[in-house]
Amino acid sequence: MSSFLTQPARLIIFDWDGTLMDSEQSIVNCMQRAIRDMALEPRSDSEVSNVIGLGLVEAVTMLYPGSDTAFAKQLADHYRNHWFHISQGQESLFPGVLELLNSLQGDGIKIAVATGKSRRGLDLVLKDTLLESTFDATRCADETQSKPHPQMVHEILQELSIPAEAAVIVGDTEYDLEMATRAEVASIGVCYGVHAAERLHQHNPLACIEQISTIREILPLPAPAS
Repeated sequence: MSSFLTQPARLIIFDWDGTLMDSEQSIVNCMQRAIRDMALEPRSDSEVSNVIGLGLVEAVTMLYPGSDTAFAKQLADHYRNHWFHISQGQESLFPGVLELLNSLQGDGIKIAVATGKSRRGLDLVLKDTLLESTFDATRCADETQSKPHPQMVHEILQELSIPAEAAVIVGDTEYDLEMATRAEVASIGVCYGVHAAERLHQHNPLACIEQISTIREILPLPAPAS
């Protein structure tokens, strides 16, 4: 086990896109349309995929280095105009996600989301997937520091009164796992998302998994209440 996880896991903080929801292609398509809207120098699909997980402004800045905040916000607005016309229901969740969330809740494990999405974007997709009341806490990139800064993790830990040594972050990008390291929280990488396993392993996760249901087999969880 990671030196960060010294207690049974009482809180699991999930990334959203690429971890719980299979949304990579939808995100890439919307960003490509936004780039065309502004007649910008093209970016490849792989370049766009690489910035998934960051806040929108941070993602745009990585795609177009040296751009100012006004430009980043303009491109982000075009992206949102396309994104909010997409409806992604429970069928867009990765296999096993609903079962895992229900199982963790049944065992009294707190669950949270830390995402690069905006608050409006996360609230919309939680509504579309009927998960509005599922998570104990959520944080978005437009209401705190974007990944890989650890602030959203610190805020979730404080809100739920869970020590860092009893929490685990689950994500598909190195931004998620770097955020975990900087917050001194253990992590698990999922290998079916945006970043390849070799990139995730550089941040020393507990494991890199191919199926999200495997989480229950990896983590020490509190004993069920008698």
